[in-house]
Amino acid sequence: MAARRQYEELAQQLSAIGAVKRGLGRILPHECPAGSAAVLTLLDRHGEMRMSRLAELMAIDMSVTSRHVAHVAEHGWIDRALDPADKRSRILRLTPAGRDMLADLSERYMNALAHYLADWSDDEVDQLNTLLGRLRASFGDCRAVTSVPAGPGAVTTPDAPDAPDASAVPAAATPERTTRTPV
Repeated sequence: MAARRQYEELAQQLSAIGAVKRGLGRILPHECPAGSAAVLTLLDRHGEMRMSRLAELMAIDMSVTSRHVAHVAEHGWIDRALDPADKRSRILRLTPAGRDMLADLSERYMNALAHYLADWSDDEVDQLNTLLGRLRASFGDCRAVTSVPAGPGAVTTPDAPDAPDASAVPAAATPERTTRTPV
């Protein structure tokens, strides 16, 4: 087991990841902010779905999800069709224009990562991918309310922020996706 000082260093490094995420966020086109990118990425990764499922996957409130969905629909990147099983609901699905936007986002992410990690070896990038995947797996489904031991008691915190997080990274930029060639 790692020493306390190692966990403290890890906590500091993870806090600093915000700067990396903000840097990647700056490469997004003005018309496709992080929330929109998250909607497109999740629909690509999971297929068509109801808005309630999308809100669950994004780990944000339904009203926030609705705003993101309205934005991508206005740009023609998704289609909102009536759900044949429940006429009160809509099924969200990517349009060809949405797939084109995802391809653009993926290209932007790949170029940015290639630029910032140009001095990394292939083995180092593979090692980072492996360790980040392992870290993510260790936390499991972070969208749920979790109890984290904190000394003699436990702290219960919802891990669902009010804005999209890592899910904003296009699917092609994540290790799970293998349909596109990574940089």
